[in-house]
Amino acid sequence: MQSVRKKNRDVWEKIFPLLNQGLIEQAHEYAQHSDAAIAKIVIYGLERSVYAEHHDEIEMAMEEGLMETIPRLEQRTPYLATFANIATLLGLLGTILGLISAFTAVASADPTQKADLLSASISVAMNTTAFGLMTAIPLLLIFSVLQSITTQIIDSMEMASVKFLNTFRKVQKKPNTTPVAT
Repeated sequence: MQSVRKKNRDVWEKIFPLLNQGLIEQAHEYAQHSDAAIAKIVIYGLERSVYAEHHDEIEMAMEEGLMETIPRLEQRTPYLATFANIATLLGLLGTILGLISAFTAVASADPTQKADLLSASISVAMNTTAFGLMTAIPLLLIFSVLQSITTQIIDSMEMASVKFLNTFRKVQKKPNTTPVAT
């Protein structure tokens, strides 16, 4: 995730000044040679600008690029939440099985062995609960961190799209500025 954020920032720091100066062709060329997500979104906008009659069409093209990029960023993050839930449920299952074992042992055991069997079964129940929680808590924390980073990346790409559109509109109003040719 950090590499995605860094790539996007580096590419945007190169493309934005070019756009701001009206160097659309150079911005397009630079974006085409990059594998950063923001470059793909800018390419959608620049290529649509060639035949777009309204700025809304460029915006829609960039939203299409965002819609294509976002699922790749969010692709595996939900697995962590699922694993955390499974760990919690497995801990609960172990607790239930341990308690069932405890009550079964107490019901059919020799009175001298009941205390030992009961404490062993309750120990199993508590250990599985602890293991489930020890697994689930870090997974939930990691999930939260990754979810936050993903949201920040998506927000930055949306902000860059808006900045691109505003800059592109401003540059188009200047003389001697033409859209990129594909």
